[in-house]
Amino acid sequence: ESDTASEISFQFNKHKKTPSIGSHSSDMASVSSVSGSVLSVYSGDFGSVDAQGTVEFALDYDEKNREFQVHVSQCKDLAVVDEKKGRSDPYVKTYLLPDKARMGKRKTSVKKRTVNPIYNEVLRYKIEKMVLLIQKLNLSVWHNDPLGRNSFLGEIEVDLASWDWSNRKLNWYPLKPRSLSAVNGVDHRGVMNLSIKYVPPGSLGKKCPKNPPSGELHIWVKDVKDLLQLRPSGVDSFVKCYVLPDTSKKSYQKTRVIKRDTNPVFNHTIVYDGFHTEDLKDACVELTVWDHEKLTNHFLGGIRLGLGTGLSYGISVDWMDSTQEEVAFWQEMMSAANEWIEGLLPLRSL
Repeated sequence: ESDTASEISFQFNKHKKTPSIGSHSSDMASVSSVSGSVLSVYSGDFGSVDAQGTVEFALDYDEKNREFQVHVSQCKDLAVVDEKKGRSDPYVKTYLLPDKARMGKRKTSVKKRTVNPIYNEVLRYKIEKMVLLIQKLNLSVWHNDPLGRNSFLGEIEVDLASWDWSNRKLNWYPLKPRSLSAVNGVDHRGVMNLSIKYVPPGSLGKKCPKNPPSGELHIWVKDVKDLLQLRPSGVDSFVKCYVLPDTSKKSYQKTRVIKRDTNPVFNHTIVYDGFHTEDLKDACVELTVWDHEKLTNHFLGGIRLGLGTGLSYGISVDWMDSTQEEVAFWQEMMSAANEWIEGLLPLRSL
C-alpha cells in the first residue's frame, strides 16, 4: 500500500535565480514547521587544554512536579586556559542524550578568573520519569570565551537507568576527556531507505501518454530504521520534504504519521515537475524526520541530496552541505535518467 503521490510543479524564474514551487496535491495536510538548529553536544575547541579536575553535583527527581533536577555545586582544580593570565572562566553545561534536540541544553552562570568555581545552581528538566530512564546525562565544563570559541575542560556521563535515585547527596566526580564513543552514539539517528529518479523533459518519447513536457523528480521514501526512541512506547514519526532553495508552503510536502514505531514504513512517493536538467546542479532535496506531538514536533534527523558545493545559483548557502554518500547518491541519479536509484543513507543533524 502506498500514499497517493504528491505532485508539485517546480518552476524557475531564470532572472531571480530562485525556484517557485506550486503544489497540486489535495491529500497532503500542512503542519507547522519547527524552526531551530540542533546544537552539537561538543561544540567548541578541544585541542587547547587537557581535561582535569573534579565536579561536585547531585541528581534528584521531583515526582510531584515531574521534574529532573541537576544540582551543580562546584568544581575544583580545572585546567587553565589562558596561561599568560593564569585564568579560566568556567561554566557547566548539561544535555540529556540521545535526545538533545528535544530537551535542549541547560547551563550555569559563568564564573570568571577561577579554576575552583562555586555555582550552587539547579538545572531543571520537565520530563516524565519513564522517559528520563532511557536517557543519559552528559555534564561538561567549559571555559567561556566571548570573543572566540569556548574551550572544553572535561565531562562526565551518567546512565540514568542505573542511577541510584535514593542518593540525593552531593558527590565529587573526576572530569574526563572527550569521549569519542559518546560522540558516535549521539550522532547515530537512524537510516533512511529511499529511491529517487529523474525524468528529463521529453525523454519518454512522443507516443508515451505520461511523457512530461518538463522534467520530473521522483522521491520514494520507503522506510526508516533505528530512530531515536523518545518515549517508552516508541516514536510517532513523519517525513518532511522541501526542494531548496524554496522553503514556501508550496514546496513543502510530508508523509503520514506512523505511530509508536522506531522502524516506520512510509512507502510514500512525491513528484516534482517543471524540473529542468540544469536545476539539478543548484537545487537540494531536504528530507527530515520528525516526532509528532500535539503542541510541537521534534527533529530526529535528516538528509540533504545535492552536489554539496556550498553554492546555489551562484549564491553561497549553508544548506548545500551534502555528505559524500549523499552527493554520490545524487550524482548516480543525474547520470542514470529514467532509472530508480536506491539508497540507504544515515540521518544526521542539519
